[in-house]
Amino acid sequence: MTHHGSCLCGAVRFVVDGPLPPPNACHCKMCRKQSGHFWASVDLDRTRLTVTGEPTWFAASAKVRRRFCGTCGSFLFWNPLVGAMTAVAMGAFDEPTQTRLALHIFVAEKGDYYDIADGLPRNPR
Repeated sequence: MTHHGSCLCGAVRFVVDGPLPPPNACHCKMCRKQSGHFWASVDLDRTRLTVTGEPTWFAASAKVRRRFCGTCGSFLFWNPLVGAMTAVAMGAFDEPTQTRLALHIFVAEKGDYYDIADGLPRNPR
């Protein structure tokens, strides 16, 4: 099983080998500012991800970098500098993903313009 995805313009494409784990929704201020709303992603071991094209890196903090398409600006990946995990944007996958949102994180930083009313677990951080 493989899952394919891309940025809006198609300059950056990716393939994930194997099934996708349940995604989470991050409501932290940085994800909201970069994505325009909360950011839903799936956490994967980097060895399962193949990226083609040249995403641009942005050092979001001393611990994290984000990757996006330098042509269309699509926010695609979130990488901690330590460890082998990459978060991949759910909105960038070609459907179907055969997943369902499982968790909300950083809800203490969520925007005041929306409610979380789906009954899923919520972590303040």
